[in-house]
Amino acid sequence: MPASDADLHAATAPIIDRLDLLPEALKGGVVAIGNFDGVHRGHQAVLAAAMRMAEVDGAPKPRPVLAMTFEPHPRSHFQPASAIFRLTPPAAKAAVLSGLGVDAVVVLPFDGALAAVSAEAFVAQILVDRLGLSGAVVGWDFHFGHKRQGSPDFLVDAGARHGFAVEVVPHFDDEAGLPISSSRIRDALATGDLALANGLLGYRWFVEGIVVDGDKRGRTLNFPTANMRLGADCRLKHGVYAVTFTVDGVTHMGAANYGRRPQFDNGAPVLETYVLDFSGDLYGKPVRVGFVSYLRPELKFETLDGLLRQMAGDCEEARAVLTHAGPGTALDRTLAAQAAGTP
Repeated sequence: MPASDADLHAATAPIIDRLDLLPEALKGGVVAIGNFDGVHRGHQAVLAAAMRMAEVDGAPKPRPVLAMTFEPHPRSHFQPASAIFRLTPPAAKAAVLSGLGVDAVVVLPFDGALAAVSAEAFVAQILVDRLGLSGAVVGWDFHFGHKRQGSPDFLVDAGARHGFAVEVVPHFDDEAGLPISSSRIRDALATGDLALANGLLGYRWFVEGIVVDGDKRGRTLNFPTANMRLGADCRLKHGVYAVTFTVDGVTHMGAANYGRRPQFDNGAPVLETYVLDFSGDLYGKPVRVGFVSYLRPELKFETLDGLLRQMAGDCEEARAVLTHAGPGTALDRTLAAQAAGTP
């Protein structure tokens, strides 16, 4: 289900990557477990179920809710030669999980040692002994433990034996009746279908990174851009996008090109964002770019003047699209408040 305003808050939840450092105040809570790549609307249904389970009749406040996830993505461990297009690298995933209201993000390092832990040992040693959980919530297809021995049914049985509640959330379908999945979102981004990708996510897909030094060609063309190198696994369709650009806690409108710059060098893919109505030095700053709409494919023009006319038109189209789109969903607004450091 899409997150409601009541489910969201702008505070940043702590990230815990060592279970021996888990604060006592976070023990005894409800744990939502999954890879959560993208933290899409299906994942949000799992988190919402955990929030409901955490409510205790007559208690002054709910039990803590923890989101447990794994880094690197388990598929990267088992298939290292096949890079997976990460929708939300660790920092972005934690930001979205925080926005959805979890009290902490527990990150288990996924390596050979964790992969060898049996399903029963995972429950007994990690969930019960370390977390002291009162409840667990997983999606219908979640498996864990050595050779994926731990199925949802196994977890239900383990909960009965160890004394904690378990809820298994069924697959969550979109408005067309199709299951929401990270794979569908990756495919949508690869074809430039931002409407589908963002609709499945429940917020605008974004990337984060540091503005790097470029060839400064945009400055000579009167279109200075903030350049970012995205991961080698990124499958985003090359082209021009209407984007939001957040820096120093302030969100601006922008037009961005992701691609190889066929007009000039046809080099390695770069994300180049022209920030509308902005002037200032952005080099070395951490920024967030949110993708709102795909405008057109990356093209090579016969003349430089033709390129400049098109770029000016792209900026005006981006401005119109972004003005019409507004601030986005409740979760978009929460993520913006996070970036601004407002409660």
